Amino acid sequence: MNRPPPYFPQNQLSPPSEKRYKRFKIFVAISIAASLVLLAGAGFGVYYLIRWLF
Repeated sequence: MNRPPPYFPQNQLSPPSEKRYKRFKIFVAISIAASLVLLAGAGFGVYYLIRWLF
């Protein structure tokens, strides 16, 4: 077993796609915006629930 480990190339074989990163950034931005809207909705819901209870 005196042989070197197999060679794994460290770089990509194809150049990186600009569309892929742009689509990923848009997806992340939409996800963050949706999370903020849901959080704000939950906050208003809790506020009105507490106001209705007391």
